[in-house]
Amino acid sequence: EVQVVESGGGTVQVGGSLRLSCAASRSISCMAWFRRAPGKEREVVASRYKDGIPTYANSVKGRSTTSKDNTKNTLYLQMNNLKPEDTAMYYCAAVERRYCPWSDRGLDYVYWGQGTQVTVSS
Repeated sequence: EVQVVESGGGTVQVGGSLRLSCAASRSISCMAWFRRAPGKEREVVASRYKDGIPTYANSVKGRSTTSKDNTKNTLYLQMNNLKPEDTAMYYCAAVERRYCPWSDRGLDYVYWGQGTQVTVSS
């Protein structure tokens, strides 16, 4: 069993930045960020397999980056130039795999956090 805990959400103005953190209770190969906006389906935002090259959704590409602190089993999501459409609950998910599955539904992910709210105000 792996526990996943997100933090770092908050309310920011348009154009602002936030860094979200996802701390896992142990090292795990694949970690990803998802989000769900009110009235919308969940969508994958970014994923990272170990220290490999991360993958980003088109909606955040160019505005977001991930980084990892392996000593803390933590994946960070830095989001810049935030837009109102980035408002959502952000979830971290993890799975032990040889690759990171990429799908909005995230059914392949086993461990999920409780989420952290990001609100972008105009």
